[in-house]
Amino acid sequence: MTNNDEQKKALLENAQVIAVVGLSDNPDRPSNRIGRYLQQQGYKVIPVNPSLTEVLGEKCYPDLQSIPCDVDVVDVFRRSEEVYNIVKAAQEKNIPAVWTQMGVRCNEASQKLAQEHNMTLIEDCCIMREHQRLLK
Repeated sequence: MTNNDEQKKALLENAQVIAVVGLSDNPDRPSNRIGRYLQQQGYKVIPVNPSLTEVLGEKCYPDLQSIPCDVDVVDVFRRSEEVYNIVKAAQEKNIPAVWTQMGVRCNEASQKLAQEHNMTLIEDCCIMREHQRLLK
């Protein structure tokens, strides 16, 4: 697990496709606001939410496995107890990085899984704030 500025900056500079797990269609929700921000910065945002079909003009997928293209980063807006399954799904799909939003913690098993598969795992950290801080 990392909260190293150099790694975060490199990740944000090199990423093109960000899957946002828990992306809401409600414009007042942080996930929607941050997803919109990421789109405005030129990232392709892929919504992952089993109860929606489209968010922010993009087709919404029920889970990471359903996404038909490569993903560079998974941004997680789910409860901490769901992180392990998301990291596992990302690992199975060869997604190199998982980033959890403010207040979302990774347990030891999530950290171990990411480490064993050379995945970058950033926890409890707002991707939008870090983008603004490191790349603006």
